[in-house]
Amino acid sequence: MRKIILILFLIPFNSLSQDLLKIEDFKITILSTMFSDTYVGEWGFSAMIEADGKKILFDTGSRGNTVFRNAKELKINLDSIDNVFLSHNHKDHTGGLSTLKLNHPSSFSKAHVGEGIFYSRPNNRGIEHYILSNKSNLENLGIDFTTHIKPAEILPGLWTTGHIPRKYDEKNWSQLGKIINGKGEKVEDTIPEDQSLFFDTKNGIVLISGCGHAGLINTLEYIKKIVPNRPIYKIVGGFHLLKLNDDSLKWTADKMKDAGVKYFVGAHCTGLNSTYSIRNFMGLNSKTALVGSVGTFITKEGIFPGYME
Repeated sequence: MRKIILILFLIPFNSLSQDLLKIEDFKITILSTMFSDTYVGEWGFSAMIEADGKKILFDTGSRGNTVFRNAKELKINLDSIDNVFLSHNHKDHTGGLSTLKLNHPSSFSKAHVGEGIFYSRPNNRGIEHYILSNKSNLENLGIDFTTHIKPAEILPGLWTTGHIPRKYDEKNWSQLGKIINGKGEKVEDTIPEDQSLFFDTKNGIVLISGCGHAGLINTLEYIKKIVPNRPIYKIVGGFHLLKLNDDSLKWTADKMKDAGVKYFVGAHCTGLNSTYSIRNFMGLNSKTALVGSVGTFITKEGIFPGYME
């Protein structure tokens, strides 16, 4: 069965480079991460993606009110946004969904998730993870879940990676959790559903990641296969680099250079020191690489810190 799935992954690679719609204007605004000034900070991640008049919410933060309050403070209208993208199952990325739906009933009716997000992951007390425990309640609120395995165009020009092959042994997960997989086997929870979102522009591809549990470099190289001969020039989100040593960070930075990365916003689990190390290794500066905070936004013109008036 795995061989069949891999073949399905490979089918789109040669065709996407010809047909991928290029986004002309975009803005990505961070709505949940640790660092904040007048807004609400938390251990979580969320970002609003606006692209050529289309909007999609990427992850929903951890606590119920964080994204709701920060969006209001930042004057970001969450009404009539049909689509929400969930990078993986963890509560710090899915915990705000029910509150957002209750406060914006016309929005978030379509939730895009990776295959495996609803696999059973009971803890040592037999309690299931948040998104599985709340699936029925979320559906009763009017949320339909669309499951992705391979790359798919969610909105015109906006793509999910689907499942990301683990070419490199980046292991950006705890290695302690267990999951009941599709075969009913209890195995290590590698966060198989992890997916990222990307879109192309005239300058290259923009990548948004929640935690990068599949591995940042695995993700970059997979997108390069999906869309050959295009640089990945801006990346933003969480990348789970905070525990890497200097050798691993240098390897990561070199691979990012090879992919064409020119702008880097490290938020959430990326780590403060790791973000600055990557910046130094890549020869970037404060205008091209920074630690993301609530309100940080990224456009075709550059990256802009969310501060601190």
